Amino acid sequence: MPASTMVTMDANELRAAQAPLKERYKQSGAEALTPLAATGDGSGAAPTFSVHQTGSITQAGLHAATGGDGSDACSGDMLLEAVLACAGVTLRAVALASGVELRSLDGRADASFDARGTLGIDRSVPVGIQDLMLDFTADTDATTEQLERLARMTERYCVVGQSLAEPPTITVRRAQ
Repeated sequence: MPASTMVTMDANELRAAQAPLKERYKQSGAEALTPLAATGDGSGAAPTFSVHQTGSITQAGLHAATGGDGSDACSGDMLLEAVLACAGVTLRAVALASGVELRSLDGRADASFDARGTLGIDRSVPVGIQDLMLDFTADTDATTEQLERLARMTERYCVVGQSLAEPPTITVRRAQ
């Protein structure tokens, strides 16, 4: 597991960092609305789309199960990476705020998709990721009850995980 580039933080430091934000957002809910954005480019001839990430670009393409050659990132894998990252950060923050020491934390995201839905072969087959499961293994002295609470709180506060409950609005418009 790569070491964080951030200096360590204890529960008091986390609370101190979040307290003024929480107070500000309680006073003005509008200030809590935090814009996020991602950009990309799909101008090549192949069915790919390059997503601009912090410090790099990831080219996403078709999964081998839908006609890709496997050389491009699969957007489904990228989704799993995003939800795993969000849940991992959330879990660590909840543990820190709760006073639960995690000496180490390993995580894995698993899911599947039925290519028949994506390829339009069978309209009764769902399109999209199914049975998404996140599994974390912690080196900790926490009790079973504490671990169960960490899982519940992580599920509740994981922004990416909660965002999956509602599909995005998609628009396509002509370039000017």
